[in-house]
Amino acid sequence: MPLPALRAVLFDKDGTLFDFAASWAGWIAEVIDTLSEGDAARANTIAQAVEFDRAARAFAPTSPLIAGTLAEAADLIRPHLPPARAAGLDGFLLDSATTADMVPPVPLAPLLGGLRARGLVLGVATNDAEAAARAHLDRAGIANQFAHVLGYDSGYTPKPAPDMLLGFAARAGLPPQSVAMVGDSTHDLHAGRAAGMVCIGVLTGLADEATLAPHADLVLPDIGHLPHHLG
Repeated sequence: MPLPALRAVLFDKDGTLFDFAASWAGWIAEVIDTLSEGDAARANTIAQAVEFDRAARAFAPTSPLIAGTLAEAADLIRPHLPPARAAGLDGFLLDSATTADMVPPVPLAPLLGGLRARGLVLGVATNDAEAAARAHLDRAGIANQFAHVLGYDSGYTPKPAPDMLLGFAARAGLPPQSVAMVGDSTHDLHAGRAAGMVCIGVLTGLADEATLAPHADLVLPDIGHLPHHLG
């Protein structure tokens, strides 16, 4: 479908700029191995809490980690750890997430450069921590493509609340209706709809088209298809 005239594109990070399963399955597997300290029962309990299949190295589509924050991940894991390990959990998760290897679904630098060449303002709104997001973007060589990068700890209520999205629009000095929110989860699309933005779903997360389509103006295989639909 043709999209209205846009002045900015706001991207989710995990599952959108980076393929979710390829980027995060290895990370959570290592986190579970480290936190379980060789205790198989504890490892299985943590995996069940975050809905991760250790044998298949795959997230369940309903895993709360898909669109959740690191703080929410810590809350799920903490009850299954001994007190000494639980005390430093938040810092451990942030440090390990910051260094996780991110896998883009398409070459990002030419895509984002092309969008900017059209005069579009680009941003990131993620339920990851801002520091981790900036580290991932920097290692991918695309940090300079974004005017604003917002995380769950940047002073806004995380998605699916629209606060982060409206914060981006305000920082960019643009009306929300001139911004497209691009994401792989219903959290992203619900936030975009509540903010009054154009909502674009992508299938590089764990949600399928049937899940995203009722909440999106458009669903694409990945963000590489964006330029064609922008006219």
